[in-house]
Amino acid sequence: MWKRKWGIALLIFLLIVGGATAYVIKQNNFAMIQQEVEINTPQGKLTGVLTLPQQSNDKVGLVVFIHGDGPINATHDDGYKPLWERLATLGYASLSLDKRGIGGSEGNWLDQSIDDRVEEAQQALAWARQQPMIDSNRMGVWGASQAGWVIPKLAGKEPLAFSILVSPAINWLAQGEYNTRSQLQKEGKSPNEIEEQVNADNRVKDLLKAGGSYEDYVNMTNPKEAMSRDRWIFVSKNYTADATEDIAHFNSPILLMLGDHDINVDVNETEKVYREQVSPPELLHVKLLPDTEHSMLSTATADSTIRALLISLFAPRNITVQEYMDGITEFLIDINQTPKSE
Repeated sequence: MWKRKWGIALLIFLLIVGGATAYVIKQNNFAMIQQEVEINTPQGKLTGVLTLPQQSNDKVGLVVFIHGDGPINATHDDGYKPLWERLATLGYASLSLDKRGIGGSEGNWLDQSIDDRVEEAQQALAWARQQPMIDSNRMGVWGASQAGWVIPKLAGKEPLAFSILVSPAINWLAQGEYNTRSQLQKEGKSPNEIEEQVNADNRVKDLLKAGGSYEDYVNMTNPKEAMSRDRWIFVSKNYTADATEDIAHFNSPILLMLGDHDINVDVNETEKVYREQVSPPELLHVKLLPDTEHSMLSTATADSTIRALLISLFAPRNITVQEYMDGITEFLIDINQTPKSE
């Protein structure tokens, strides 16, 4: 009798698990064509993914993805796929590359300056122009966070059809202090504790400005909290980054997407500088999304690892706030860059 009950219970459990697994697989099956790509450059091979609409009788536009900070692979651990699918429905391909030293890309992304990243984006655009399915007149870029220092420089070198910037900062050092203050305040630190950390960070900034060595840096900080040597080299190359003057390079439509709960970037400062620098002002489209943080997640999702995991598994197209995907869709339609629907 008991064996029979246990057998029935096990069968029910397996059916539930099997059904859930099938649902997750279905939800993570995106309506688009993915192709692995390889681009040869003087700095070494770059690998990545080109995503295309499933059906298109005409050439398609292209969005080149420019990553934020960190060791990011082409799909951003599949996080880009919902947006790639949405872009595919609008008649756009997406091109995203593994950072150097990640996946099959050669080199080390921590050796790169902002100018190196601009050159890499140019190499991606040059490769894309040679692809027969790509309409070279409808090639734009999407970039998040640290890409906010890359894309404005790129706009001064390439005829971009449009630019989509998500949570970009203006000044590297100012952004760092803003993030420190916001994060510590969120953690409930006292004003004195916050100032102590800011003062410690300022001593590191002074060392960077003086051209100090990594050994000098390690000697003045807690070894357990010290950044790696490679990271120190990366910061040394890029800490002077400031997008203010480069923003004036834009001469095609820009979508600036900001979250009102971003603790990484001072979105008020970002919006202010973009409005001051972009000319004519009609090129700039700003969307400040409510209850949204740096990665375009709702604050509830960003603050809950379990919630984020469940959504990414069972409803990946809803991992970001709805206004994010809809805002990009509306922008591309409004600038008349999408092909006629099939």
